[in-house]
Amino acid sequence: MKPSRILLLEFNELCPGLLNKWMADGLLPNFRAFHSRSDVFVSSADTDDPHFLEPWIQWFSMHSGLSIDQHGIFHLTDGQRAAHDDIWSVLARAGKSVGNGGSMNVRRLQQEGSFFLSDPWCTASKAWPTELQVFQDFVAENVQEYSNTSRKKTGAKRFLQFMARHGLRPKTVAWIAKRLLQERTTDRGSQWKRAVVLDMLVADLFLHLFRKYRPDFSTLFLNSTAHFQHSYWRHMDPAAFVNQPSQQELDQYGKAILYGYQRMDVLLGDLMKLERDGVMLILSTALSQQPFLRHEATGGQHFYRPHDVGKLLTSLGVQFDSADPVMTHQYMLRVQPSERDAAVNRLRALTMDGTEAFEVSPSDDGGIYFGCQISRKVSGDEVITDTHAGTTVPFFDLMYKIDATKSGCHHPDGVLWFRTGNHRVHSDRVSILDVFPTVTEFFGVEYDSRDSASGHTRSGQSLLPLLRHPKLTAGQRRQNANAAVAH
Repeated sequence: MKPSRILLLEFNELCPGLLNKWMADGLLPNFRAFHSRSDVFVSSADTDDPHFLEPWIQWFSMHSGLSIDQHGIFHLTDGQRAAHDDIWSVLARAGKSVGNGGSMNVRRLQQEGSFFLSDPWCTASKAWPTELQVFQDFVAENVQEYSNTSRKKTGAKRFLQFMARHGLRPKTVAWIAKRLLQERTTDRGSQWKRAVVLDMLVADLFLHLFRKYRPDFSTLFLNSTAHFQHSYWRHMDPAAFVNQPSQQELDQYGKAILYGYQRMDVLLGDLMKLERDGVMLILSTALSQQPFLRHEATGGQHFYRPHDVGKLLTSLGVQFDSADPVMTHQYMLRVQPSERDAAVNRLRALTMDGTEAFEVSPSDDGGIYFGCQISRKVSGDEVITDTHAGTTVPFFDLMYKIDATKSGCHHPDGVLWFRTGNHRVHSDRVSILDVFPTVTEFFGVEYDSRDSASGHTRSGQSLLPLLRHPKLTAGQRRQNANAAVAH
């Protein structure tokens, strides 16, 4: 069947090299099947600057067709307030139905016949239809506070009732039950594997919504394997690191990243069945990862978070409206404009080793990003000094350590596979900015290449000529496109 719809699978930060290796080893049968009938590209992020190689920046670039220099979105949660046109808004204005299954740092869409779930960190963007808010609230709380074992999670019963009515599959229930049993019997110490449960639940709900609304264009964002890579690259490839894991850690986490890829392989097999309904699948990762070696000389990079961020802020006398986790150790603090400077100065008054204990960064919309910037290993007798009050407090009375030590960081190469039914591996790299014009051309949707919010012109070029003409190279495609513009 000739495809008339597109599903963009956003498998965050998977690595082309690891996929190729494990496909060749026969460990990823569904990825290999997808690859064998796809136009295969390695994509490049819109910059090589490590400062901007963050997923919430690069996915925003792909969705908007604008580079970081053009859109200026730097922080997670900034995208939900941005005025730039994105792929969903352009297609929706052209009369296409659209769906967003948790794509990162995206502005809310609200249109009859479409659906929207925010990523777990952009909680100001409410779900659409509103009945989906039950799912979004539960997921956000559990993702944002996954490392904080002292915080009691809520809403489980309501969430399960929601999922029972919205696509929860029996095989998902059976898998979760088996996993919990194994944690108590044959696979003790494997609670880290629970991270894949979120991907499974998101996929179940997405499949339910996809079949209900039948969107022309939709996206599905899955993130668990990116988390495994950040945490366990050291255990997969210890030779690359100075600080070596113990044999016990190698036994426990040595195959954690492969485990993540294999669980995503299973979900990919389920999603590939949608092709029967006239859907073209595109697999994208936006960027990938590599060993993180910057802090090896000082024992690796560690992360710390407050036990109770609200209690900490109150004890400092900070007047605030909300303090929401956004990523790992970072929070978004909302205060009244008149209280902003006082809040910034109060947080900066906490020091350790003579430097500020918190990185504090006011945002353009009046909020304050802050997070503990102590990244070395802290001993049990160390203290934080409050230079404003002239007091000290034991570090671990305020903070707790997140278990994993960072060992994976971002790389600009990404996966971009178009499931066209043909197998062609293209040698020339393409840009993630090419996805926006490729999708719009697929639907025959014309748009102004000049972004109304920023005034910048999108530089991406459609990949459809490459998909339709196998002998055309990426360089020839760009030459033809530039010639057409000049003409």
